[in-house]
Amino acid sequence: MDEDDPAVSYQAAVTGSPVLTSAGSEIGTLEHVLQVPELDLFDGIVVSTGSGLRFIDADQVGLITRRYIRCSIDDAQAAQLPPPDGGSPVYRADALVDSGSSLHDIFGRLFKRPHWKREGE
Repeated sequence: MDEDDPAVSYQAAVTGSPVLTSAGSEIGTLEHVLQVPELDLFDGIVVSTGSGLRFIDADQVGLITRRYIRCSIDDAQAAQLPPPDGGSPVYRADALVDSGSSLHDIFGRLFKRPHWKREGE
């Protein structure tokens, strides 16, 4: 461990930090930390790679510092990382729906009809 860069809690991990294999090769950068705040439980990290988002389990995360994250997996294992589990779908209100001048849009505004859109679509 580098004395200039001591280990920190997963809660202090910096988004965009390089994520390294056990050999020191860069896998990608930290996208976000997966946690269960109510239980103070660290579940793992999601890494942004050239192949998309990948999940690394908490058991495979060896060291978190303010400048990088080192994992216990080797380069071959890093190439086989799975994408993160989608979990429950996330919906958001689409504010642009019913913003036109058509009869459909006018009735939509009149009756305050909600329009939910699934995130990622």
